[in-house]
Amino acid sequence: MSPRRTVAEARQTRAGIVRHGVAVASVEGLEGLTIGRLAADLGMSKSGVLGHFGDKETLQLAVVELATDAFWRAVWEPVADTPAGLPRLRAVAGSWLRYVASDALPGGCFFMAVGPEFDDRPGPVRSAIAGAADRWHRELLHQARLAGHWPGEEAEQVVFELTGVLLALHAAHRLRRDPSAATRAARAVDRLLVVPDRRTAPGGPVG
Repeated sequence: MSPRRTVAEARQTRAGIVRHGVAVASVEGLEGLTIGRLAADLGMSKSGVLGHFGDKETLQLAVVELATDAFWRAVWEPVADTPAGLPRLRAVAGSWLRYVASDALPGGCFFMAVGPEFDDRPGPVRSAIAGAADRWHRELLHQARLAGHWPGEEAEQVVFELTGVLLALHAAHRLRRDPSAATRAARAVDRLLVVPDRRTAPGGPVG
């Protein structure tokens, strides 16, 4: 066997371990992602799995990285060519909604599953999860600001509420098995992402 083939096979094996790790972590969390569990699932020895990563934290970080890439491919890339601003924000929201409701992973959205697990646990894994969430928040906020309808802090509020809708969808769909969750979430997004009517203000008509 040539050294080149050996390296390629090692990379392929490592990629397969990480892909399976993403699926497992979506259900059992990153702490449930043990070397022994992966070895048993994949028919490998513990040393064979460990040899690709060195320790559990490195494995967890590789899983977060792959999950981040997969999320952007599934949610962002299909709508990336939509005109920037409100059209793209609406398209991204719809794509995100479909992703959360699609059961693409056994445990649903990876980040909604593992985020609460590490939200108060400082360290490299938390930083990686928070970094992925911050990147997504910045992109949503960028599109909200490009829309030009929500000045200043209003754009932040729109993104905050949009994120809340998707979190509610995940909880209703995964925990309560609510068959109407996706429809209700879509209605909430439609109500949120409308052009504000500024003809009236809290004190009455703007004349």
